[in-house]
Amino acid sequence: MTFPTAEYERRLNDLRARMEKRQLDAVVITDPENLMYLTDYQTTGYSFFQALVVPLDDEPVMITRAMEESNAIARTWVERTRPYPDTGDAIQELVLTLKQAGLGTKRVGYERNSYFFPAYQQDRVHTSFQHGVLMDCFGIVEEGRATKSDAEIEVMRKAAHAAEAGMAAGLEAAVPGNTENDVAAAISAAMFRAGGEFPSVMPYVASGPRSMIGHATWEGREIKPGEHVFLEVGGCYRRYHAALMRTAVNGDLTDSMYEAQERMKLALSELKSLMGPGMTVSDADSVVRRIITDNTVGARLVTRSGYSIGIAFPPSWDEGYILSLNPGDFTALEPGMTFHVIPWMWGVDGDKTVGISDTIRITENGCESFFTLDEDFTVHEGRGDATLAPPGAVIPGGAVQQEPNDATEVPE
Repeated sequence: MTFPTAEYERRLNDLRARMEKRQLDAVVITDPENLMYLTDYQTTGYSFFQALVVPLDDEPVMITRAMEESNAIARTWVERTRPYPDTGDAIQELVLTLKQAGLGTKRVGYERNSYFFPAYQQDRVHTSFQHGVLMDCFGIVEEGRATKSDAEIEVMRKAAHAAEAGMAAGLEAAVPGNTENDVAAAISAAMFRAGGEFPSVMPYVASGPRSMIGHATWEGREIKPGEHVFLEVGGCYRRYHAALMRTAVNGDLTDSMYEAQERMKLALSELKSLMGPGMTVSDADSVVRRIITDNTVGARLVTRSGYSIGIAFPPSWDEGYILSLNPGDFTALEPGMTFHVIPWMWGVDGDKTVGISDTIRITENGCESFFTLDEDFTVHEGRGDATLAPPGAVIPGGAVQQEPNDATEVPE
């Protein structure tokens, strides 16, 4: 398992304390991240129904598709499993498990907003579980996930190491003549060779005008002389993530791009000098938003200024639904909380998106970054004209300059 048994025992005991506070006799956990947090269970097959039934005073039971039972056996501490075949009925298996565990007339919590426990399945549980009381227990596991233990922080350091290796390779490869695919390949290879595992979202690579498209990533476009490349990379280790944004510039660093760089660096620097236990989420957001908004290059911060980050499965690497840096949220920061802080700038000169970001953990006395990579834009000097590497030449990132192919050229 990822952590010693004592780590999972602590998590389970804390969950049961919250269950007792909510007067719940059992909970049904279906969220993939929460399942992993409690047991270390993981699979890419989470689109099939799976659940952990946690009674207040008895051993938990894992309900899985029969094919996935091997993950419970090999990866977790759970000893009681209830597999169902592909021809079986997962919801009836859940209801039967609850009744056979003596919970048929009890108060049972379930995660009403779980992505992989859809409404039509919840309706069937309500129909079959007629003598007990079903209660929405959303957040009962996330309350523990919001702050990371020392053991979790060490795992996130490994994710950060992979992310940083990938970003360094991507910045080197982000030059004219390479395609966005070349850059993505360089990032991915370096990230995985550094010990990273498949992240919940693959890297974002957007060059030139494509950087203005929200969440755009590589589509084969060739980087042109004088263009910038926006990169966002999330490294992963044992499903824990750490992420960062950086920007590459080909040619001269214009005054507006320099101002954007300095605004983002100032936002991160000022926030990190103030961020620590007791600061509210709203105040943290305000620091970033105020500095980024005060610019003369026409850029905006169009999103939240950060979000909790940790365990994640596709389709997203963030824990923003647990906690996001937004105005009006007066939740106080606590030691062990981890955030991807994103003072990025959308619309520099009206047609460029750039970013510098950091993954930060709250400590007892302040905060600290998971990264050491330089925050300045990576400037590839001499890449602002139309002179490209000749066909067949090896160029940064390990790619090879190819002969033009009109039949497969991707239009701008």
